[in-house]
Amino acid sequence: MRLSYHCRKIFGNDGAMKGIERFLAFSETARRGSFAAAARELGSTPSTIAKSVARLEASLGVNLFHRTTRQVTLSRDGELLFERCQRVLTEVDALEAEAAGIRGEPSGFLRLDLPIVYGRRYVLPLLAGLNQKYPALRWEIRLQDGFADLVRDSVDLAVRVGKLNDSSLVARRIDWQGMTMVASPKYLERHGTPRTIEDLSTHQSIAFRMPTSGRNLSWRFQGKGRAFEVAPQAPTLVNDGEGMIMAACLDFGVCQLPDYMVQDEIDRGTLVELFEKHRPERVPISAVVPSGRLLPPRVRVLLEALDTLRGRAP
Repeated sequence: MRLSYHCRKIFGNDGAMKGIERFLAFSETARRGSFAAAARELGSTPSTIAKSVARLEASLGVNLFHRTTRQVTLSRDGELLFERCQRVLTEVDALEAEAAGIRGEPSGFLRLDLPIVYGRRYVLPLLAGLNQKYPALRWEIRLQDGFADLVRDSVDLAVRVGKLNDSSLVARRIDWQGMTMVASPKYLERHGTPRTIEDLSTHQSIAFRMPTSGRNLSWRFQGKGRAFEVAPQAPTLVNDGEGMIMAACLDFGVCQLPDYMVQDEIDRGTLVELFEKHRPERVPISAVVPSGRLLPPRVRVLLEALDTLRGRAP
């Protein structure tokens, strides 16, 4: 069944506004997993949302959801429609924002997905500045080290570290991340300073447990014209970057962390850098948005603010 044909039919018979409202009710229900949660998001009632979705299903002639007493889940037809709905609704939202931007200053709601530490230390201060300049802006800020699905979760902009393999995203580099090996002076006094990379196998270590895969992150180095990795031995596992900094300062062992996270501790002398000559190649930090989406003024002013981070490091 060609859902696009039925979508055009609904818009033609019932009017564009009713069609958009039904698709919006469906889209929010799909994203939130319940009529009640969708109603809260849209400022409506669960019964109104459920009736709107039911009318959409009747017009299309398909079941869009599998319903239980506790939740609703997308059917196969629902999954196909949801993917198409997201593209249409984001364009409508962007066009409305574009029109509003022509008449006045950037305004509206922005959903952001940010790495925890980088988001706290560098992006949040920028948002505070935008709040002062554009008081009509509103934010939903998600701090996490996993990757959100920008389209499915209606994220306007995400900041991601590393090379991007997702061709559905448009990326703009805003910064660089290097990796720095560190330990506390007291730890090195007790256990000795490792002189070679091989020496690390005899040291206590602090490793990062990746939230996306549950694996321990390997240490990366550069030497003799090549890049290589070393698996931390007998590690203390931590799933939070700032927790790793604290563990290192408390003499738990050696660890490798992004340079922007530990530079203050190195400057204060609470941590000591190891193997400076073996730092790995830096990776880009990028601001990403879904491809094919018009950029409303509120997203553009945020990108302009993020561009100022380029001067943070050479």
